[in-house]
Amino acid sequence: MANVTFSSPVMAKDVTVYAVAGDRGTILALAKEHKIPIPFDCQDGECGSCLVEVIHLSPMTKYAVALTEKEKESLRQLGKITPEEIRNAEVNDMPPRHRLACQCFVRNEDIMVTFEGDRTLPAQGPHLTPAAKTFKGRLKMESVEQFLAFALSVEEEAANHFAELGSAMEKHGNLDVAKLFRQLSGYSRLHYEEVKKRIGTRDVTHLMPSDLVWPDHVTPERTELWAGDPSLTHLDALKAALQGERRGYEFYYTVAGTASDPEVAAMAKLFVREEAEHVKILEAWIAREEWLLKTHDELN
Repeated sequence: MANVTFSSPVMAKDVTVYAVAGDRGTILALAKEHKIPIPFDCQDGECGSCLVEVIHLSPMTKYAVALTEKEKESLRQLGKITPEEIRNAEVNDMPPRHRLACQCFVRNEDIMVTFEGDRTLPAQGPHLTPAAKTFKGRLKMESVEQFLAFALSVEEEAANHFAELGSAMEKHGNLDVAKLFRQLSGYSRLHYEEVKKRIGTRDVTHLMPSDLVWPDHVTPERTELWAGDPSLTHLDALKAALQGERRGYEFYYTVAGTASDPEVAAMAKLFVREEAEHVKILEAWIAREEWLLKTHDELN
């Protein structure tokens, strides 16, 4: 069973559907069945109108792919495939990031499919919680250095907090949820290292925020206190993590929309895109977990 999440600026919200691998054919066929507005024309891999980006939600379990010469050439002409991706596809049967929906078959793995859609349609705005209004007006970013200092604090706090939750879950014997929190801590630590690279040799220590500058005196991505409950289920842990990721997204989104310095706004937009992808991945994981629980209940 494959869990496929479709995402596009022209859709009011992301849509997750389920498909039996090999049973429903291509991504385009699945999209048409569920009225997902992926543009298409020839449906034969030649026009390139159904270009999509495929994100594998479990990168370690990517399935081999048969990339046809027709699709390879179309992607090359569109500038959406690199020589390295071509070599990887030819030698290792590993899929490139961009695909043609009419040529890409659904396999037994969870993926997120993103596409631009019909440019004549108005783009849907992001779905924000009241947290965005809380950040607006409370935090003023005067420089790139200050923004990076705040971002460093956000990602470090998230990594440490998830690690603490993982230790707490291990202590109480909840090993499944402990493993999840450890994984999330590792992701946040990678983001922290990426921010450090952007900082480079700049000294931002004097710009690091205290807890008092944040709404509720905690950084945006810190999960709710109930996430430390030893009886926490895997689904509840994912939902707690999602709340934190959404607040992180909303913090960066607010900075991108309110910063007076164009350089700060541009850098914040980079973080917005990264956080939006993290949110979508967690939403897809949650949809998958809910489906599994529902199926289990129906069978029992």
